[in-house]
Amino acid sequence: MDHDHYSDAYIGSILTEVKTVAIIGASANEARPSYFVMKYLLNKGFEVTPVNPGQAGKEILGQMTCASLAELPGPVDMVDIFRASAAVPGITDEILAMQTLPKVVWMQLTVRDDESAAQLEERGIRVVMDRCPKIEFGRLSHEIGWSGINSKTLSSRKPQLGNGFQSFGIRK
Repeated sequence: MDHDHYSDAYIGSILTEVKTVAIIGASANEARPSYFVMKYLLNKGFEVTPVNPGQAGKEILGQMTCASLAELPGPVDMVDIFRASAAVPGITDEILAMQTLPKVVWMQLTVRDDESAAQLEERGIRVVMDRCPKIEFGRLSHEIGWSGINSKTLSSRKPQLGNGFQSFGIRK
């Protein structure tokens, strides 16, 4: 897998298939990017569980926070990593120790670890690095263009209204 370039089809298939997400490094601080991403994903209909040992047992955006992946209440389709690249090998070990492996591991903007990606892919887990699901969802659903951001997509088609808050999304 070329982790420097992802096709729209690859990213789109992930965002369409994933229903449940664990966000490692989710923050209760409204000014943090992980808070925005979690709020966005919840508004798009994803089921999101925050993972943050400092917030364990507390709610973030109405969702109970777990201290670790081992404490998740059930399996998740995707693990979204909001931690520094140096933390990824340890998180990879945690992911590979899960009873039910996720389908996808997504590493946020600036987060990359090629060795971990190779380990995860060997176990059949799709990997995305140095990308944000919020940005990619908005770009692929053409919502982001409404905010004045170049989505690199030119279309005269009207966005298709979906379910959820301001959802012009790619999910049906």
